[in-house]
Amino acid sequence: MQLRVQLFTVHKRFALTISRGTTAQTTNVWVVIEHDGIEGWGEASPFSIGEQPQTTEAIARSLQKIAPLLKALSPLERQRVERLMLEARLPSGARAALDIALHDWAGKQANLPLWQLWGLERDRIVPTSITIGINPPDLAQQRVKDWLGHVPTLQTLKLKLGSPAGLEADQAMVLAVQNAAPHITKMSVDANGGWKLEQALQMSSWLADRGITYIEQPLPKGQEGDLPTLYHESPLPIFVDESCFSSYDIPPLADRVHGINIKLMKSGGLTEAWRIIHTARACGLKIMFGCYSDSALLNTAIAQLSPLADHLDLDSHLNLLDDPFIGASFQNGRVLPQEQPGIGVRLRSPKAEG
Repeated sequence: MQLRVQLFTVHKRFALTISRGTTAQTTNVWVVIEHDGIEGWGEASPFSIGEQPQTTEAIARSLQKIAPLLKALSPLERQRVERLMLEARLPSGARAALDIALHDWAGKQANLPLWQLWGLERDRIVPTSITIGINPPDLAQQRVKDWLGHVPTLQTLKLKLGSPAGLEADQAMVLAVQNAAPHITKMSVDANGGWKLEQALQMSSWLADRGITYIEQPLPKGQEGDLPTLYHESPLPIFVDESCFSSYDIPPLADRVHGINIKLMKSGGLTEAWRIIHTARACGLKIMFGCYSDSALLNTAIAQLSPLADHLDLDSHLNLLDDPFIGASFQNGRVLPQEQPGIGVRLRSPKAEG
């Protein structure tokens, strides 16, 4: 099979601020494999967690390096390709882009969407949350109004907390958002590791009193040893994101969290996402799917697995001004994969802009 790599830049409608910084645009990697006249598409977006940054350039470079080794293989030989990627030490984002392209190719060859090929039910897909970044109360309220004007059928919100200004700023933002959208009853919060244990304990009780559904990544990656205390004392379920990359991370977390956030960039693709789901379920954990600065291509890819998730946060493509791809539809607050073969994504324009 032949592999092509192309870069494209996307700009956010609303810049997103989390505890680690603000993002207004990203340059992502579009991967195309071709074999027997069929193309499979994948994508990678850059991200950084602690000391593990995965830049656009590093992802693209690693894919170009492995391209000659793929020429002797078929897209159906996913086990061989996976071993090749691991031996070449490709970063998880690069593995994800290629793995998604392989799945897309297989679905197109079978002339079936992946969700149907896997026997999943689209009507089990829950609404996706829309993310409100860290903002002063008045700006947070305006951001909610902006989103309601853009996607009026949204049903759930996720609030980014862990403000450098402290817990009072976090609390003020929560109250402001709830006042701006009293009809939205399902809200979660994500601190992106921005709290210490004492702060997380204090906030878990305060948030529970205000109807928040769960807390995501309250403590920094590397402080998983403090999670048992929070797990036993928090009145709210605790989910982790930055603390969980692959299925190997699940067993050590099983006795100290209630759920995990799966992102294709962390897992290395749909193949490992399946393993994480089954491992987590076997350990009695809940499942959520999340995203980075992903276009409709990536979010449509993981939407193929969405019937297996308890919570979804797949809103990044809804926040793009210039997404080059068209994929899953947004209906009644839900991101729904379509009936086109593979992941079901097409170009919005003849060529993605690099």
